[in-house]
Amino acid sequence: MKKLIQIYVVSFFVIVSAFLSSCSQGNKTNARMESSHISATDTAKISFKEYEHNFGKITAGEKVACIFTFQNTGTGPLVISSATTSCGCTVSKYDDKPVSPGNSGIIEVVFDSSGRNGIQTKTVTVKSNASRPVVLLKITGEVISSTNN
Repeated sequence: MKKLIQIYVVSFFVIVSAFLSSCSQGNKTNARMESSHISATDTAKISFKEYEHNFGKITAGEKVACIFTFQNTGTGPLVISSATTSCGCTVSKYDDKPVSPGNSGIIEVVFDSSGRNGIQTKTVTVKSNASRPVVLLKITGEVISSTNN
């Protein structure tokens, strides 16, 4: 009986210590967040000059490119985490460095028309830490065979 009481007492102190320790860790985390120069209200906002680009008529086999320009119109740094294309015939390039508020960046999109024919529509899904975390960009063009010129 005496050992059982000792086990309960020790268990109680272990649980209380763990609880108090976790509470103090939360306060340290909050203190670190408050001392940071970026507040929780700083939010990046991404704004593109255009969300669609039409290449017009493209000769089959031709590689064409366009640049989508964006600006961070928010109050926090903007970081693009990915720019995923809808097809292997389309490739995107972007800089993953933070874009400060008021500054601009670009996403380059290259479309390879090899093996394609007719009207083509491809999308680029841009993911970032912005208030609107997912943005869709669209490219279109009509691929014509070189023999139909």
